[in-house]
Amino acid sequence: MLKGKRILLIVTGGIAAFKAQELIRLLRKHEASVRCVLTDAGAKFVTPLSLQALTEDKVYSDMFSLTDESEMGHIRLSREADLVVVAPASADLIARMAAGLADDLATTALLASDKSVLIAPTMNLMMWEHAATQANLATLDARGVVRVGPGSGELACGEVGSGRMSEPLEIIAAIERVLNGDKRLAGKRALVTSGPTREPIDPVRYLSNRSSGKQGHAVARAAAAAGADVVLVSGPVEIPDPSGVKTVHVETAAEMLSAAEATLPVDVAVCAAAVADWRVDAVANEKLKKQEGRIPSLALVENPDVLAVLARHSRKRPRLVIGFAAETENLITHARAKLARKGCDWIVANDVSPEN
Repeated sequence: MLKGKRILLIVTGGIAAFKAQELIRLLRKHEASVRCVLTDAGAKFVTPLSLQALTEDKVYSDMFSLTDESEMGHIRLSREADLVVVAPASADLIARMAAGLADDLATTALLASDKSVLIAPTMNLMMWEHAATQANLATLDARGVVRVGPGSGELACGEVGSGRMSEPLEIIAAIERVLNGDKRLAGKRALVTSGPTREPIDPVRYLSNRSSGKQGHAVARAAAAAGADVVLVSGPVEIPDPSGVKTVHVETAAEMLSAAEATLPVDVAVCAAAVADWRVDAVANEKLKKQEGRIPSLALVENPDVLAVLARHSRKRPRLVIGFAAETENLITHARAKLARKGCDWIVANDVSPEN
């Protein structure tokens, strides 16, 4: 969805500047062209040479060293782009944007731009929460500047909280939403399930599977980029929530079904989660102790089938229900059987045999 798009990427100072390199790689993978403006502070964290190698284009940093300033190069840079992206966007640059300053190439290009601007903020927690930063963000919001993130977690300074720059995949999804003029799913509501479930055995052990959630999260991002109002019901995963998507976090199959049903009615349900087929009948209140010579037995009961319940919902069945079949053998045969058994409209067959 980014093929042929031209992105002007402004890289400012901060430890998150290294993520700009992965962002460029993903943009190029999506067949977008990228030009970089690297601030003096940004150059303390990444080199012009590394960005030049990734973009296969000159990296710009000094407004007075442009090839032909008679062509007003700072204006040309922003005007020739389809979108201006600031990633990372430091507290300093956000403040200068809000104030309308134009004292270097980055701020001059931003002030001269007639295109949409997307920022990915990153900073220390206290800087993020400061009233001045929040006022600056409110100013940019009022001007229509699009913001993705920041996320929460452990920061480079050692503190924990908001201030982490969004992951490159999240920024890509936000870029797609801004640039994607084809809103085929505008006005539609979509439910996506993703990731594994965990069924407790005792307070420290559980039954689960190896699902990463990457596929379901990618589906949710794509649906949002196409204009849908998306709710993602996710089991425990190690990947970030997709930007622009309401995400509900669950642990067990029962919780996933409850959250999915609470989302109804929807136009489409994409059940990409790898829901555990069974759960332990009686969960131990205390950690099960290892006893020499004795192997504990676990009585299992069948979990609710989230896909089948949604596909056969009596009152609020989604207009389109899509399931997934992860198989290690006889892929098509098993997928066709699952399609008939579950009552869904489509089935996506995934070969998960060891060689794949």
